[in-house]
Amino acid sequence: MATSATLQSFVANLVTRVPRRDDTLNVALPYSTSFIRHQRIINGRAQRVLKSTAEDMEQVTPATPTTETSPTVQEPVQSNAPTPKPKVSTKLYDVLSFSGPAPERINGRLAMVGFVAAMAAEVVRGEDVAAQLANGGVTWFVGTTAVLTLASLVPLLRGVSVEAKSGGLMTSDAELWNGRFAMLGLVALVLTEYVKGGALV
Repeated sequence: MATSATLQSFVANLVTRVPRRDDTLNVALPYSTSFIRHQRIINGRAQRVLKSTAEDMEQVTPATPTTETSPTVQEPVQSNAPTPKPKVSTKLYDVLSFSGPAPERINGRLAMVGFVAAMAAEVVRGEDVAAQLANGGVTWFVGTTAVLTLASLVPLLRGVSVEAKSGGLMTSDAELWNGRFAMLGLVALVLTEYVKGGALV
């Protein structure tokens, strides 16, 4: 808008500055009347073109107030697309690190198997955990530890997350909490048998 106004005033100044015949000196100036008429026609067309262009620009872009305002901050556009999850590392060091996915899961799975096995052996044979380990339980413990550790590590090292395989009642969070309770239960069972001096059942 300001550009078109500036151009219109510039063109208008050109029209008003066209030299005329000087009556006092009776000298014809270098521009002929046909040239001046031609210039006026061209200037009129230019003004009409400028005016129509300015009107078109006003229709496309709404007029904004001329007062100076601080730059507007665009708010972030919220998309409904889910954010991509970070890629799971498949390096053995990352999988077995303290905050990695394997240690607590493997320990929880071993504790669940160990707690159920210890309670079943106590009910059937009447032996405490120390007696079970002394009567061949160490071999079973080592074998079970190796199998469960390998079975837990293979999918994690292939990039399959535990959360991807959970669904329904068997969720990854439920497995973590069951493993934690089994670890606490196994420790409580051993301490209780130690204090009592024999099998719990």
